Amino acid sequence: MKILMVINDAPYGTEKVYNALRLAITLLNEHTDIEVRIFLMADAVFCALPYTTTPNGYYNIERMILSILNKGGKIKACGTCAHARGLFELELIEGVERSNLSEYTNWVVDSDKVINF
Repeated sequence: MKILMVINDAPYGTEKVYNALRLAITLLNEHTDIEVRIFLMADAVFCALPYTTTPNGYYNIERMILSILNKGGKIKACGTCAHARGLFELELIEGVERSNLSEYTNWVVDSDKVINF
C-alpha cells in the first residue's frame, strides 16, 4: 500500500506537522509493507530546512524527518511554495527533494490513500 501525506502547516505553532510525522513514523515502524510519502506544501516547506534548534524536551521536526527518511519514507517539498517564501535556493535536509506540481499529481494518482494535514 502507498500512503501519501500532504502537509500544509508551518513546522511549529500547531501540532499538525508533529502529528503527521508521528503517524508516518508509526506506519513505517509497524507496517513494513507500506510505502510512506510526504509532500510539503505552503508553509510546510519550512519543515525541510536543516539545523533547527528546539528547547530541551520539545519535539524537533528535523529529527522526525530524518527518522522517516532513514526508515525508507520519501519526502518532497513544493518548489513553487519554497520559491514564494524565499527558500528555493536554501539547503534542505539531506534526503528531502525539491519537487513540483507534476510530481505531486503523480503521487496522488499513484497512492492508495491520501491524508491531508
